[in-house]
Amino acid sequence: MSVRRIERDEARQLAVRSQLLEATRPIDLVDLVDHLTLLQVDPTAAIAPNADLVAWSRLGRAYQPASLTQALENDRTLFELRAYIRPMTAVALHVPEDTGYSAHPKIQSWLEANDRFRLDVIARLRDAGPLLSRDVPDTSQVPWGSTGWTNDRNVTQMLELLSARGQVAIAGRVGRQRLWDLPERVYPSFEPIPAEKARRLREERRLRALGIARDKTGVVPGEPFSVGDAGVPVTVEGLDGEWRADPEALDQPFVGRTALLSPFDRLIHDRDRTRSLFDFEYVLEMYKPAERRRWGYFALPVLHRDRLVGKLDARADRKAGNLIINALHEDVPLTRMMRADVQAEIEALAAWLDLRITRA
Repeated sequence: MSVRRIERDEARQLAVRSQLLEATRPIDLVDLVDHLTLLQVDPTAAIAPNADLVAWSRLGRAYQPASLTQALENDRTLFELRAYIRPMTAVALHVPEDTGYSAHPKIQSWLEANDRFRLDVIARLRDAGPLLSRDVPDTSQVPWGSTGWTNDRNVTQMLELLSARGQVAIAGRVGRQRLWDLPERVYPSFEPIPAEKARRLREERRLRALGIARDKTGVVPGEPFSVGDAGVPVTVEGLDGEWRADPEALDQPFVGRTALLSPFDRLIHDRDRTRSLFDFEYVLEMYKPAERRRWGYFALPVLHRDRLVGKLDARADRKAGNLIINALHEDVPLTRMMRADVQAEIEALAAWLDLRITRA
């Protein structure tokens, strides 16, 4: 079978269109998450939490964070599991989690040594849930050992592991703290899906969200980059190797726009794909010392139509009521029209955050 060859600009447009970043915006939050398959939960809020920023970049000013809380905690149309928000209609594809995380020998051994503790946690939630982790007694027989921040955080670790296994669930949040409960009080009843079928369905949904992905990818923590054999094979002009493309998204018209993206946005999350398709280099620099940063603590990639053209170094000072613009780093020279489009997006972001724009 011959493999179709597509131009690189067509591949970029396929990626942008599949991430719902075209001129025509989606209008419904739950439908958006269903198409994207996930919103990543990250506590960094230099401008806004990632889940909110990704939703705003698609839905625009119609989106409010309260809508996400409503969908998660009241309507139960979305659910949170291990730092991802997903559509409740896909719960059977993700619960229990099939990444091998909770099957690691160290984790298996710890769970076996703490089986009484596991039963205590479930009983406590059954009697008094939903509860914050601090309200669940630590009755562990063997403490969790780690060189990192999880060392001896036995209740938190048990809840994480049980949520991955589908034995507890996140019912909501109080501020940034998660509320835990029994899964039957959070998830609807569903028929388990065989692991291999669930994996294939996840890969198909992932490709629909990405549009195009490398045929061969490395293993990464969290959400995989791989789409397996989903879609159809293609090659991309000027790039080595085969790719997988969503056949239903090929040969569709494209009308782009300008958008400010979260550093965790799935359009750019696979840095190798980003460099190949967009010739765009990006590193999240909040973990670097200030003097070693090139673009800023939480720089927002700037999308213009089907090109990534720069990074916006900005931060929200909510106490002062300001959106502080430190710099706009240009990867390509911005025309007057492009600069006006970027400025309009900055103004839209400030209006959504209810902040004034100030220059550093």
